[in-house]
Amino acid sequence: MRSVVVTGASSGIGSATAIELARRGYDVLGTVRTEAKAQALAAAAAGQGRGVRTVLLDVADPRSCAEAFARIEHLTGGGPWAVVNNAGVELMGAVEDVTEAEARYLLEVNLFGALRMCRLALPAMRGRGTGRIVNVTSHAGLAASPFNGWYAASKHALEALSDSLRMESARYGVRVSVVEPGFHETPMVPRAQRRLARLAAEGTSPFQDAYEVTAGALERLRPFRCAEEAARVVCRAVCARRPRARYLTGRESFLTRVGQVVPPVVSDAFLRRATGLARCSGSSPGAVS
Repeated sequence: MRSVVVTGASSGIGSATAIELARRGYDVLGTVRTEAKAQALAAAAAGQGRGVRTVLLDVADPRSCAEAFARIEHLTGGGPWAVVNNAGVELMGAVEDVTEAEARYLLEVNLFGALRMCRLALPAMRGRGTGRIVNVTSHAGLAASPFNGWYAASKHALEALSDSLRMESARYGVRVSVVEPGFHETPMVPRAQRRLARLAAEGTSPFQDAYEVTAGALERLRPFRCAEEAARVVCRAVCARRPRARYLTGRESFLTRVGQVVPPVVSDAFLRRATGLARCSGSSPGAVS
């Protein structure tokens, strides 16, 4: 039975992916950060008649990654056949409103955490002459938007490194794909809305009015597609005999592709209106008249 590690498997797309892969007959090891989340994942899988093994892992901590992967190698008899790098965090806010510490943690999780898992898994995959790596990025990995710059930067970087890794690893029989989800019903969007609301309430940012507009715009995008829909696309990338380099999910797929080819003056104007940046808000906080 082929084994697959799914990081960030405690909720959302990660949890749905772990359970769907188990349904398809894979030996799934879902990584989570706490014992309580491990129990919840195992219970959710059991509730659907599936078995998912769990491993405690914090992708932002190099030592945790090394220790967890040693356990994974033991549990899988030498290392997993596939790794799905799904663990990720969101970070809303204007580029200047995000602290350096916040940005560094975001990159540790979304970028370096995925690359740590790749480095740990690749030697055994090369030795066997087969393996799969699926990096879950985002529509934001293709096109940035206001107040999402740091998150988009982390996903842009993961996209670029995935492209290089795909070409480097192909000679050893290791296939690398990225899956670019749009908006799905996961905890990530509510967290983003809460952060925007907090930034707006603080009243210290020159963008506080636009934060309020953006939070409302996110709400108007509902209903979102279910996490299971994105999970099925991730599973397609894992299971395909000849996996594609990229898989785009969600109803925003068309708009994302269009946004890549229209002139920036057009896409900028659209996004500025959608996020309230096209409005004149008067003097910014702290401005001298």
